Amino acid sequence: MTLYNRIVLVVAVVAGVAVSLRAEIKNDEFNPITTGVTSLGIAPDARGASMGDLGAATEPDANSQFWNPSKYAFAYSRGAVSLSYTPWLRKLVNDIYLANLSGYWKLGQDDNQAVSASLRYFSLGEVVSGTIGETSSQTINPYEMSIDVGYSRKLSEKFSMGVVFRYIYSDLGFGGSETDQSTGASAFSADIAGYYTTYPIIGRNECQWSWGWNISNIGSKVNYNHGADPAFLPTNLRIGTSFTFPLADYHNLSLNLDLNKLLVPTRPRRVDYAEGTEGEIEYELADRDWQNMSSITGIFKSFTDAPGGMKEELREISYSLGAEYNYNQQFFLRAGYYYQNPAKGNLQYFGIGAGFALNVLRLDASYMLATAQTSPLDQTLRFSLTFDMDGLKEIFGRR
Repeated sequence: MTLYNRIVLVVAVVAGVAVSLRAEIKNDEFNPITTGVTSLGIAPDARGASMGDLGAATEPDANSQFWNPSKYAFAYSRGAVSLSYTPWLRKLVNDIYLANLSGYWKLGQDDNQAVSASLRYFSLGEVVSGTIGETSSQTINPYEMSIDVGYSRKLSEKFSMGVVFRYIYSDLGFGGSETDQSTGASAFSADIAGYYTTYPIIGRNECQWSWGWNISNIGSKVNYNHGADPAFLPTNLRIGTSFTFPLADYHNLSLNLDLNKLLVPTRPRRVDYAEGTEGEIEYELADRDWQNMSSITGIFKSFTDAPGGMKEELREISYSLGAEYNYNQQFFLRAGYYYQNPAKGNLQYFGIGAGFALNVLRLDASYMLATAQTSPLDQTLRFSLTFDMDGLKEIFGRR
């Protein structure tokens, strides 16, 4: 598979462009939102993925940096580190993967603030590239990566907020085709998030109800091809809620819901303008405005720019619905469903997974089942290994 095909495939899948199903959708309705550095939207950990890619309001864990960093302030452990690995598009190629390292540490004696960090590395595999007609070839390894640091703090007994600052680098190859770039593209972004949790008494049981939100990847554009091809970062608004209740002693069940909307303006399409010279001029002006639009302006524009009005704006919202059962915080079973409107990409799949935790570490795994048999995301596996710092401290303290 050539570098061009790999890039197109990854962008299409992450953006939600289900090519095999496009024929079922009218051309004037199929209008997905595209961005640069699309790998930033891939769920990194097995726990969130197994519940249909959600985590805005679930219990805090080491991977909250991606879902909602403000949750770290409510984490029970003093610190944790998690390593996750996802073989990506394994049905089509065997060397594309996402690796993610994330963790946090609680600060102070009041247990109300935390620092966190994560490192993502998305590899497009090994590609042999050469010029047509030449016998020489070169092996390249295109990739995208990001590194970030965050801070979260409780503002009350029930509410916290967090911020994250991120550096992004995308190196998709070198000059040789219209889609290649001779130098990597860099960008900076920030996240801002909030988390609220309370413990209502229902009947004789103490339950937990939480809600959270996270606006991620607010930042500069990523400029490919020496600035000739600017692209919006996948700025995203995530809102979620979670309700946990006991089934019996040591048995708990949580129900979770996340809603997502890309805060990126939809690129103009020629089909939305009148035929003829006048329509062509209007389209070119609109497309030029889109390319020159700042990322901050694009965030506000994303709520009002859909050609179909409010109906199409609502189509841009995807949702995840998932459940998690745990026994004594040691054994976990999870399941969930992710839905995206067919006009915006048609990514729809189930997630299932399990986890096992000891004092020191927790192992989680998830498996994706796409509703479309032709989906390249079908049968995607994820693995996460988390080390709890309190457990390690307890072990070494005994010695």
